[in-house]
Amino acid sequence: MTILMIGTTELLLVGGLALLLFGGKKLPEMMRGLGQGVREFKKGVNDINADLEPSDNPEKSEASEQTEAPQP
Repeated sequence: MTILMIGTTELLLVGGLALLLFGGKKLPEMMRGLGQGVREFKKGVNDINADLEPSDNPEKSEASEQTEAPQP
């Protein structure tokens, strides 16, 4: 399996092509939208992780311990 490694030359080439294709006025709007999308994605992942982590609420942990079957 190859790890995607982008060097400075490749990054400049992709940036130049994007500038040529979309123009100087549209490119900042597109990048802003991309940043907002990434921010929302990270927020969603963090919310899911917070839901999956065990809580510090002792009432919930006691209730879950009572419902579990005893181990022999």
